[in-house]
Amino acid sequence: MRWGRLPQPSASAGRIDCIAVGFPRSESKTNGRDTKQISGHVETFTGLKSGLITVYVNAVANPSVPDATSRWSGASGAALFCGDLLVGVLTDDRRRDYLADQLVAVPVTSLTRLPGFMAALGTVGVSPCLEDVGASTGSYSSLYSVEPPPGLNNLPELPSRVFVGRNEILHELAAELTLDSQGVSRVIHGLGGVGKTTLALHYAHRYLGKYRLVWWVRGDTPDLISVDLAALARRLTGGNTDDTIAEAADWAIGWLQTNSSWLLIFDNVEHPGAVESLRGQLCHTGHLLLTTRYGVDWNSRTINLPILTDDDALHFLISFTGLIDVEDQFQARELAAELGNLPLALEQAGAFIAQSRFSVSEYRNLLQNYPAETTDASSGVNPERTMARIWQITLDALDSRTPLAVDILRTAAWYASTNIPRSLLAPLADNPVQYALALGRLAAYNLINLSGDAFGIHRLIQTIARTPDRKSVEPDRHRTPAAIDVALERAVRLIVDALPDNPETNVVGWPVLRIILPHIEHLVAVTDPIRDTEEISLILASATRYLRGQGQLNQAIAYGKRSFDAAIRLHGHDHPSSLTSCSNLAAAFRAAGDLDRAIPLYEQTLAQRERMLGTVHPETLASRNNLAGAFLAAGNLEQAIPLHEQAMRDSIRLLGGDHPDVFAARNNLAYAYQAAGDLNGAIPLYEQNLTDAMRVLGTDHPNTLAGRSNLAGVLRVAGEWGRAISLYEQTLSDSVRVLGADHPNTLAGRSNLAGSLWAAGDLNRAVPLYEQNLADTVRVLGADHAGALICRSNLAGVLRAAGDLDRAVSLYEQSLSDAIRVLGADHPGTLASQTNLAYAYRAVGNTDAAISLYEQTLNDSLRVLGDSHPDTLAARNSLASAYESIGNLDRAIALYERNFVDLSRALGSDHADTLTACNNLAYSYHAVGYLGRAVELYEQNLVDRTRTLGPDHPSTIIARNNLAHAYSEVGDLDRAVPMYERALSDSLRVLGPAHRLTHSIQEILAGERK
Repeated sequence: MRWGRLPQPSASAGRIDCIAVGFPRSESKTNGRDTKQISGHVETFTGLKSGLITVYVNAVANPSVPDATSRWSGASGAALFCGDLLVGVLTDDRRRDYLADQLVAVPVTSLTRLPGFMAALGTVGVSPCLEDVGASTGSYSSLYSVEPPPGLNNLPELPSRVFVGRNEILHELAAELTLDSQGVSRVIHGLGGVGKTTLALHYAHRYLGKYRLVWWVRGDTPDLISVDLAALARRLTGGNTDDTIAEAADWAIGWLQTNSSWLLIFDNVEHPGAVESLRGQLCHTGHLLLTTRYGVDWNSRTINLPILTDDDALHFLISFTGLIDVEDQFQARELAAELGNLPLALEQAGAFIAQSRFSVSEYRNLLQNYPAETTDASSGVNPERTMARIWQITLDALDSRTPLAVDILRTAAWYASTNIPRSLLAPLADNPVQYALALGRLAAYNLINLSGDAFGIHRLIQTIARTPDRKSVEPDRHRTPAAIDVALERAVRLIVDALPDNPETNVVGWPVLRIILPHIEHLVAVTDPIRDTEEISLILASATRYLRGQGQLNQAIAYGKRSFDAAIRLHGHDHPSSLTSCSNLAAAFRAAGDLDRAIPLYEQTLAQRERMLGTVHPETLASRNNLAGAFLAAGNLEQAIPLHEQAMRDSIRLLGGDHPDVFAARNNLAYAYQAAGDLNGAIPLYEQNLTDAMRVLGTDHPNTLAGRSNLAGVLRVAGEWGRAISLYEQTLSDSVRVLGADHPNTLAGRSNLAGSLWAAGDLNRAVPLYEQNLADTVRVLGADHAGALICRSNLAGVLRAAGDLDRAVSLYEQSLSDAIRVLGADHPGTLASQTNLAYAYRAVGNTDAAISLYEQTLNDSLRVLGDSHPDTLAARNSLASAYESIGNLDRAIALYERNFVDLSRALGSDHADTLTACNNLAYSYHAVGYLGRAVELYEQNLVDRTRTLGPDHPSTIIARNNLAHAYSEVGDLDRAVPMYERALSDSLRVLGPAHRLTHSIQEILAGERK
């Protein structure tokens, strides 16, 4: 410390500059008082009077908030310097006489005369030696009071003439960096290219006139920082110095410490440690503004600069290119989304478009087909400010400190940009601590966004990271083709390892698949199919099975095709992987109702497996069963049933009677018999299956529960509603206990029980069950799952039966809309939804809308399914019934007659659908007065139903009632009344006195007896 002595007042006019730093109350902040630099001078004529120093304060240093007693209250005790000599201590404000522009200080010459003061200095080993303050005090090495010329700055030119979406942040920054507060530091951080430098430059240029000095410092390295600070020293002194860079930089720091109202900007600082010492030295005077990609550990308020909003990004591109055409603006919005609304990328694209006069759509094509060249193109911009260059600089810094972080980034570039599970990439690290540190480092550099158990990456960073840099001169070492190939292999392997088994039925694994699926979709989308490996084909196959089970059939088919193509290219047609992929694709086509494409693929797979593996190999049996199921779905019972019979025989011979695959084969055969109307053949098979499953697998095994449900289903068709309901209730109870209330099989069990209650006429129990099932299915599987579509349609149907037609119509309309959107207009499920809605319109009296939908459904069914498909025949029957309801009996009868003939030919005379067609044709003959034909068909129908379904089946009772009515119409009461009496007796015994059919027969019989 050097001590100074001011000269005694003299007649010659002059002044000596001085400075002090105090803590006035006017600078109070929430966490204490801020410092305030007090700059001024002492006049040689009047400055030292009565043993005190009068300091004339420069106006620029006055605080703006006056204190109750003094604007400078709280600053007393501040040391007063002239140059580097301590000359006094501030004590008072001459406010009573002046406008706070004169302060009073006690000179150190007076203090040294006080014994107590000198004794205190002696305790710390200080013995002041007073030096005269004079001209030598202003030498270069010590004179910090030099006044910069107005507007002194070294600001670079603004990098872009377009500045949008940042004004609010700019105003907030200006409010925080008020000129009344000294020692303010702010850090702007964010992703490379997000506009940190641009924001800082706009602030500096806009508010340049409010500072004594604005200086731009390149913060990339300590050497650059020193060079730019030395340049500040030379500018302040007019360049009259031979000092080294280090000495000049040190002088600049001294000047900044002892002067106020300056702004210093450190651009692109690597991390806090790079400027820690400087920030400590400069934290009490002017304003510091720093930009950095590193966002943590700054010990200062930070501003995380986000990407632009969609509208601001569009405005940016339009401003840059001048494009105002509607199509160009649409393309510009799409381009902005592809560039992730990143300002530097938008600037680079806009400059390229403006200079090359390309359209926006042409630039988008370049970005898609030549991403490496496009992100590195510098037309119209600084080559150092391209996205590829920013990426390389950032990764150079990251790789030097945390190489694992670079590997994580390259690997995650192949996934979706958001919600990447942390657990998915954890195997890349040796231990959890290393992994957490690497993720933290990526987040610190604003390369990823961490949130909970996931993280996200900017889309454009991903594009650059997975695009090889093939430049011949100075290529990016982080983007060599070899490095990117390794990253792709890692990304694929990590997904393969995360895939659960049995994706279509493994309910426990579905949450994992829901999380991983977006990343599979992105990986597949950005990978050339010609590069698909065995592991990518495996991922596609697994995704195909999962999507098929979830009802997302269009995507399942697309992935199934790509998996099949990859398997053929890698292995040929006869490889097991190729056959499995072929079968998966066929299953997707079958689920979508496209049997014309499913069946040939199944036939091809079966033929190849028979040739390669033999006729009784397990995979051959599975192929035969798949083909049989497809034939059954197509209504081709003549080919389906023999295949199912052969599959069951071969399974028993190969595996024995107690193998689960045998149970499956027996169940499939039983279902085929049931579809053919052969309930006598189906029921014993279902009963045997349930008995064997209970004995071999146990009562709680899922296959046993399924066996009980299947038996209940066939009993329901057979009209044994009591047994069916009892079995469904037991199955539902066991499923809740064993599988849980939200398991898909449990949901299906509740729907089955509700359906049986509906069929039995117990709507009061059926409606709540359907309502609960729809709510649970939507919650568990999602509103667009195929099961949810079916549940909504089922609820609409039971509400229609209960007379709640408004709710029914609304639900049917929603079901059809959802089916068209999710399944497609030609899917069998969509055609069924059209039929259901038409039926509801008919029920509320909107006959025109109903017939229009029925006609559309029939035409669509003929086009999509063919004229002999069961669904086509059902559509023709529905249209005939609608014509009949409006009295258009000629058209109705023509359709009924054709349907009866086609069903008899396709399904046989004993099939349930054929029997229904026979009854419908008889009823239409009855309506037009063809009573002879009607009675003949009613008699045949009763005989056939009694033989195939039994005398107690509800359909048989209805057939008997219809025949009695026909006898009555022709006046044959001798046969009509006994027939009614038999129908009533059977209905009371089978259905009960409360059933609607029982009431109806009772009323008719009472009328006939009168």
